[in-house]
Amino acid sequence: MVQDPSSALDTPWLSPGTLWPKVKQQTQLALDCGALQPINTTYEWVEDRNLRFLVRVLANIQRKETAARDRPPNFNPFLPYEPELFVADLSPTHLVLLNKFNVMDHHILIVTREFASQDSLLGLADFQALAIGLSEMDGLGFYNGGRIAGASQQHKHLQIVPLPFVPDGSHLPLEPLMLETAGINLKLPYRHAIAPLDALDFTQPLTVAQTLLEQYQALLSALNLIQTPAATEPLGAYNLLVTRQWMCAVPRSQESFADIPVNSLGFTGALLVKNQAQLDRLRELGPLAVLTAVGYAAR
Repeated sequence: MVQDPSSALDTPWLSPGTLWPKVKQQTQLALDCGALQPINTTYEWVEDRNLRFLVRVLANIQRKETAARDRPPNFNPFLPYEPELFVADLSPTHLVLLNKFNVMDHHILIVTREFASQDSLLGLADFQALAIGLSEMDGLGFYNGGRIAGASQQHKHLQIVPLPFVPDGSHLPLEPLMLETAGINLKLPYRHAIAPLDALDFTQPLTVAQTLLEQYQALLSALNLIQTPAATEPLGAYNLLVTRQWMCAVPRSQESFADIPVNSLGFTGALLVKNQAQLDRLRELGPLAVLTAVGYAAR
């Protein structure tokens, strides 16, 4: 059993200012020994309704797919984890690993030390760990809440990718819409809810965590994904996106559409396709239509 998710830390386990150097150092060590196996991509821009979407095209996913086929049923890569991918201890309940098959550099996983289900709701301990991570790295934190939301592992884990991860150094493609308004942005055709976080002081992560939890619960409640803050399981799959400036939740209806898979990053305007055929299909359908199909049309 994991520790009580409502329990609080008195002080962070990680010394301030050390996570990013640890991520860079362990990345090089893991590359040198072959534990880290980045997946190369090319990228293109696809425009839809005056919005520009970043679409990465996988150059070779064979290693990841081969590894997945060779794993025994119910394989858990986090219990035990590969020591070469370990970065740091964040808290009594969470640690940081490198994402073995990363598409973006320095992609980290915030993993519960003991098994908890990816289908369960996030608690205070999860947001404490996420807040510590975001206090150390200016990045995009995200959570794929269930298989339908793009989760490939059942063991609970949040993720952070450092910003900017757009190759030309620009903002996340849809971030301007997140910053425009709280609640709902009418330019987005799928159901979602947004909360501003720019007033929070991420230099005090353990204080910020409680507010993050409350905002998360408010967003899920607005989307009818929880009935009460005391709930332990959501009423459906969802994606959660968190930066130092905003939080966004998106309910999910299916894992993919027209064979195009979507996880949390899709709702930042960054999509991933396996080949040219999927890219052509995405251009034909339009990214917003794909995002709406894997979510729910706005009411």
